[in-house]
Amino acid sequence: MDLPEPLHDFLLVFLGSGLILGSLGVVLFTNPIFSAFSLGLVLICISLFYILANSHFVAASQLLIYVGAVNILIIFAVMFMNGLDYYKDFRLWTVGDRITLMICTSILVSLITTIPDTSWYGIIWTTRPNQIIEQDLISTSQQIGIHLSTDFFLPFELISIILLAALIGAIVVARQ
Repeated sequence: MDLPEPLHDFLLVFLGSGLILGSLGVVLFTNPIFSAFSLGLVLICISLFYILANSHFVAASQLLIYVGAVNILIIFAVMFMNGLDYYKDFRLWTVGDRITLMICTSILVSLITTIPDTSWYGIIWTTRPNQIIEQDLISTSQQIGIHLSTDFFLPFELISIILLAALIGAIVVARQ
């Protein structure tokens, strides 16, 4: 978006604070419905970040796939759960929680060490400054398809694994 610099900075700070508050809500709320709604806030803030970065297709995909499918699926699964059975067997810091904490901590440490060394040039911007893309020969959707099948194949497959895990988790929770 072509916004004035102060407005752009304000929107970045506003969305960043919404992202942080929503992620804290996901972790700290004991009610799973409130946690799922906080997850929806986080995903909407991420899609608005994409809009600020002029990635409208990615923002629309974020809204459709994550907010429209995964988060709604999680909310329906939580609504089908029996609340008393869920809280009756609740224990703090089980073995699975400790393993999850170790996995998340290792992912965080790997991200902290990887992000400063990453060249963000081809990831954030679709074209290099002195490169001219002929819009007549290749449409935007074809360019996205080419990038997804070549440059961004591994992240695309990782996203599909995340969606599969969310679907399996929602089915397991809804079976009760």
